Amino acid sequence: MLFVKIVHILVCVGLILIVLLQTGKGADMGASFGGGSSQTLFGPSGGATFLSKATTAIAIIFMITSLFLAYDSGTKKTGSVITAPPAAEQSAPAAPADTKSE
Repeated sequence: MLFVKIVHILVCVGLILIVLLQTGKGADMGASFGGGSSQTLFGPSGGATFLSKATTAIAIIFMITSLFLAYDSGTKKTGSVITAPPAAEQSAPAAPADTKSE
């Protein structure tokens, strides 16, 4: 269970980073720095394909871990963090005596 939580957190961070690395439609990241092509690291169209495949893979892992964590949280054993001793039978309090002081 702890392993799934750790994987889920790492996948969340990875998904955020991959989405932030992607450029928008028609946006040329290299143009803002005065360079020519922004996809020179992965080739002319390789970067978009690599990042879209990585996004898809990480998104699938994110969905699976999310579903597992949601299922696991709904099937918890009934119990309480606070443990209290069982309530003992309490007798009814005695009725006050009718004492009239005159």
